[in-house]
Amino acid sequence: MDFSNLTNIDIGILTAFGGHGSPFLDTLAVLLTSGWTWIPMYLVMFFVVIKNNETMAQILLVVGSALACVLFSGIFSDLLVKPFTMRLRPLNDPMMVGIANIVEGVGSNTYSFFSSHAANTFSICIFFSLLFRNVWCMAALVTWSLVNGWTRIYLSMHYPSDVAAGLVWGAMVGALVYYVQRRIYMNITPHLHFISSQYTRTGYALKDITMIICVMTLTVLLAVFLALLMRA
Repeated sequence: MDFSNLTNIDIGILTAFGGHGSPFLDTLAVLLTSGWTWIPMYLVMFFVVIKNNETMAQILLVVGSALACVLFSGIFSDLLVKPFTMRLRPLNDPMMVGIANIVEGVGSNTYSFFSSHAANTFSICIFFSLLFRNVWCMAALVTWSLVNGWTRIYLSMHYPSDVAAGLVWGAMVGALVYYVQRRIYMNITPHLHFISSQYTRTGYALKDITMIICVMTLTVLLAVFLALLMRA
């Protein structure tokens, strides 16, 4: 598949906003792009789901839906799109020599278009934004996903268009999974949660949503601190 015209646009964006060899940003991007970094956030979200649902069926439905978001967004990219397009990652593309930011220990021999990392994070972002229905949590999740997308560009793992396409696909998957989840939820739940000023429209306690945002913020601050410490 010919990506020459698109690559020219991507190169212009990468030159302006991609990696510039900053030791601090190199380390920070590696930390933020790792799924291990965000385990505390995932655990807190799981805790919030357990606490704010009344039956095991409701809990399993949310957990299964979150897994479906990751599976459908990632599998479609990794097993179907990438083998068809066979677009090289920027760090492996001869055209990107001298432009791509090469960070020690970062690399992959798989193809680039489109970013399953961006698709996965944005599908989770959209699903839980619709599930929780809280504007501050939605803003935090969107920021989280976009930051993950930035790390893929900064580390030359993906072109900007790879990330953009991943975000679009992830949004579609997240919205579709939520729609299916909501239909099933209404069938297995005799009544909705009581909604008050202490709960979101879908029955999640605002104090629990705040806990998710706090953990996300602390995770970023810890990553910044570690990046500064490791490069001191």
